[in-house]
Amino acid sequence: MSNRVWLITGASRGLGRQWAIGALERGERVAATARDVSVLADLRDTYGEALEPIRLDVTDREACFAAVRAAHDRFGRLDVVVNNAGYGQYGYVEELSEAEARTQMDTNFFGALWITQAALPYLRAQGSGHILQVSSIGGVLAFPNLSVYHASKWALEGMSQALAGEVEPFGIRVTLVEPGGFDTDWIGAAPQAAPLAAYDAQRARFESARTERRMDLGEPEATRAAIHAIVDAADPPRRVFLGRNALQWVKAEYADRLAEWERWQPVSVAAHGTA
Repeated sequence: MSNRVWLITGASRGLGRQWAIGALERGERVAATARDVSVLADLRDTYGEALEPIRLDVTDREACFAAVRAAHDRFGRLDVVVNNAGYGQYGYVEELSEAEARTQMDTNFFGALWITQAALPYLRAQGSGHILQVSSIGGVLAFPNLSVYHASKWALEGMSQALAGEVEPFGIRVTLVEPGGFDTDWIGAAPQAAPLAAYDAQRARFESARTERRMDLGEPEATRAAIHAIVDAADPPRRVFLGRNALQWVKAEYADRLAEWERWQPVSVAAHGTA
């Protein structure tokens, strides 16, 4: 579909930038949002009017609606909406400030919600469209020191699963994209809550494990083909991992969950009562 139009939030760096380049290289058109659109100047120089840079802070609901409207006005339609804008927040639950927790949710969850709400009228009118909600392996699993990040992604997962059922009758598809670890600046750019000494030992173990995981990070450029396969599919997935390790981690997690639920099933049944 050389005429396909993409809207990608958080396109200034990381996976969002890679997916914008991938679409542009296929001759498709991209409305790319960033808080600082100057970082998209090189792409505009290379791809010309096929790229429409749009300044956007996704925590601003009115700005999200304006950005979607601007993208639709510029290209006349929207085919793929990628809610990619987001960041990680380090901090044990006890360490997080209210501002850190709210900003994380405002960006990772509410930003995607606002863009989705803004795009849906256009997609419904077309009778087609594909929304890619960029979650994470952290939308399925949860690790210490990333609590509010996981909260934001688990919220996105629940909303998006419900959304998929709501909009399927209108010809709109929804896919939760769940990347594992990739060699972007995500880790280094994530802010850290003010540390409490009580968690120093746990933090040291976390840092050791994080260093080990960095030895096997995926290549961001390789995700372009995967995203193309998803949006080109006649029957795209509701959920899909990116990276080779994610599935094995989730299998182990769900095996543990199922085993625990089974162990506690007598208590669960007893809680039903005799009715």
